[in-house]
Amino acid sequence: MTDLKGVLSEAVGAAFAGLGLPTDLGRVTASNRPDLADFQSNGALAAAKRVGRNPRELAAEVAERLAADPRLASVEIAGPGFINLKLTDGALAARAQAIADDPRSGAATVSQPRRVLVDYGGPNVAKPMHVGHLRASIIGESIKRLYRFRGDEVLGDAHFGDWGYQMGLLIGAVTDENPKIAEIVEALNAGGSADTAPFEAVTLADLDRLYPEAAAKGKADTAYRDRARKITAGLQDRQPGYFQLWQRFRDVTQVALERDFHALGVDFDLWKGESDVEDLIDPMVDELAAKGLLEDDQGARIVRVARDGDKRELPPLLVVSSEGSAMYGTTDLATILDRKNSFDPQLVIYCVDQRQADHFEVVFRAAVLAGYAAEGQLNHVGFGTMNGTDGKPFKTREGGVLKLADMIEMTREKARERLHEAGLGEDLPADEFEEIAGKVAVAALKFADLQNFRGTSYVFDLDRFTSFEGKTGPYLLYQAVRVKSLLRRAETEGVKPGPIAIAEPAERELALTLDAFETALSEAYDRYAPNAVAEHAYRLSQAFSKFYAACPILQAEPAVRASRLALAGATLAQLQTALDLLGIATPDRM
Repeated sequence: MTDLKGVLSEAVGAAFAGLGLPTDLGRVTASNRPDLADFQSNGALAAAKRVGRNPRELAAEVAERLAADPRLASVEIAGPGFINLKLTDGALAARAQAIADDPRSGAATVSQPRRVLVDYGGPNVAKPMHVGHLRASIIGESIKRLYRFRGDEVLGDAHFGDWGYQMGLLIGAVTDENPKIAEIVEALNAGGSADTAPFEAVTLADLDRLYPEAAAKGKADTAYRDRARKITAGLQDRQPGYFQLWQRFRDVTQVALERDFHALGVDFDLWKGESDVEDLIDPMVDELAAKGLLEDDQGARIVRVARDGDKRELPPLLVVSSEGSAMYGTTDLATILDRKNSFDPQLVIYCVDQRQADHFEVVFRAAVLAGYAAEGQLNHVGFGTMNGTDGKPFKTREGGVLKLADMIEMTREKARERLHEAGLGEDLPADEFEEIAGKVAVAALKFADLQNFRGTSYVFDLDRFTSFEGKTGPYLLYQAVRVKSLLRRAETEGVKPGPIAIAEPAERELALTLDAFETALSEAYDRYAPNAVAEHAYRLSQAFSKFYAACPILQAEPAVRASRLALAGATLAQLQTALDLLGIATPDRM
C-alpha cells in the first residue's frame, strides 16, 4: 500500500515537472508544524537555487497547480517558500479505511526480496549467557523479524562459540576433576569402547565453575596451557573421547541457551557454530594461498587488507598463527564461505558489539578479496553498551557479570510488583498472572533497549522501565490491552465496526499516525534501526490515548460509534504488528 507521504510526493513532483523541474523536488515530509498542516514540501527552495528565481514565487506556482487536487483541503505558502499541505477529512478517512482493511496494517513489502542472513546472539558453549548478550539478542531478533516482514527470505543464526583452545581447557578441567570421565575419554581415544553415561552428569553449572579456574591456570602454568593445546588439537582431529565429551558440553549449553532465548522471545533458524566450519579451513587456506593472498609473516600466514586511501591503518587478517593453528578471524572467514555454499545470501547482517568493528572490517575485506562476498554484502550492525544507573556496564551488586537468566527473573519479579501496585491481574488465575508478568518483563527489557538507536549506549533503570506510565514497554502493553477490552465489550453489546469517517482533531491525528507506519518501517529497514518502529508504536499509543479521551466510542451515536470502533480496531492491529516486530507479545487482559 502507498502511504499518504508517497501519494502526495507524486502529486507535488508532478506539479514541479509541469514547471519543467525534476520530480524529485516534490518529496514531502510530515509537517513540523502539525497545527498548520499535515505535510510540507521544501522543494521550492532547492528549485529556486537551480533556476535563479524567488522561492516563494516558485512555491506559489506549484501551489496553484495543486489547488484542484480533491484530496487537499488547503495548499499554503509559509516562510521563504515552504509548501504546506492539509488533507481533506475524506482523504484521511479513505486512507484509514484502507489500513483497517489491510491484513498488513498499511505496510508495504520490498519490490525485490533478497536472501538475508542475520548473525546474532553469539553465545559461547560452556558458559551461561550474561547481560552482555542481551543487546545482540534483542536487536538481532527484531532486525530478523523486520526483514522477514518486509518480504525478504531471512535466516537467523545463533553462531555458537564452540571450538578452539577454550574447549581444550574445559576438557582438561573436567577430566582432572572426574577420574571416571578421564578414564572413559582415554579408552575412547585409544580406540576402545566405553559407556559414556557418566558424561551426562556434567552440567552447565560445572562448566561455568571450572572455566575461569582453567583459564587462569592456562595463563600462569605453561605445562597446563600446553596440555590444553594438545587436547584442542586432539579434539580438532575428532579423537573420540574428546569429541564425545565436547558434544556433551555443546548439548547441555544449547538446552540452557534455548531456555533463556525463548524466555526473551528470541528464536533461531540455525544453531551453527565455529565447529561447523572446521572441515572447511584447511582447503580454504590452500585456496587463499593459490590465489596469492597469503603472505608469510614472522612464521604466521596473513592476508593484507589495507587499501589506498584508508584513513586509519587496518591490520592484516591473521589466518594461521606461528604455532600453526587457525585463528578467530579464520573461522569467521570460513563461516562466510559456508554460508555462501549453503544459503548464498545476498546480505549478511552481523549484530555484534560495536567494539568488534575493526575485526569485522578486516574479515569482510578478506572475504571480498577471496571472492567469497561482494563489496557491501556483509554488514556489521554494531551497538553500544547497556549500562546501570551508575553509568557503567550493568553488573551485579557484588560487581560481577550478571547472568541473563538472573536478569530476566529480576525483571519478572519487578513486573509482578508493578502489576500488584496497579491492581492489575489480581482476579486472574495464578498461571495466567505469571504469563502476563513474563510478557510485561520482556516488554520492559526489549523496549528499554529498542527505543534507542542501536549505536548508542543507554542506562537501564529497572524501576523506570517497568512502569506502566511513560515511554515504556509495559505502557504499550497496557494500551493494547485497553483496546482489546474495548473491542470485547463492543462485541458483547453487539456493536460492530463500520465505515470510517474523520471529523474530530483527535481522529485526524490518529489517522495520520496510522499512516506513518510505512515511513517508520522503511527507515528501520534501511538503517537497521528498530528504534524507528519502537518510536512509532509509542506515538500510536499516545495518539490513541488522546483519541480515547476526546472521542467517546460506545456512547456515540451509531454511525460515529461504528467509525470509531473501526479506528480502534485498526490501531490495535497495527500496534500489535509493530510490537511483534520488536519481539514483544501482548496479553489479552491484565
